[in-house]
Amino acid sequence: MDTMSDAKAMSLRFPDPTQREAIAAAARQAGVSMQEYILSAAYDRATAVEQRFLAGFKASMARSGAAFAAEPSSTDPSPEHRAAEREAKREIDQHERGHAA
Repeated sequence: MDTMSDAKAMSLRFPDPTQREAIAAAARQAGVSMQEYILSAAYDRATAVEQRFLAGFKASMARSGAAFAAEPSSTDPSPEHRAAEREAKREIDQHERGHAA
């Protein structure tokens, strides 16, 4: 059965001995194992990528919102259109009152 105590260590193979020693030295300085150091670095990098993506997405949403706010919408009539609608309604109301009398 596979438990945490039975788990095998991650295989850490480095074709470049200089790279391996640099990582080993950084792990020693941080006071952690090489495996923990590498996993932590991978997690930090993934989180940084996620944060850049989210920041870009938020900026894109802001630009889109600003673009939609700047452009007149077909569902948001112009002031002239609104005035014409009010005038037409007023004329209809007057016409209906004249027939009701």
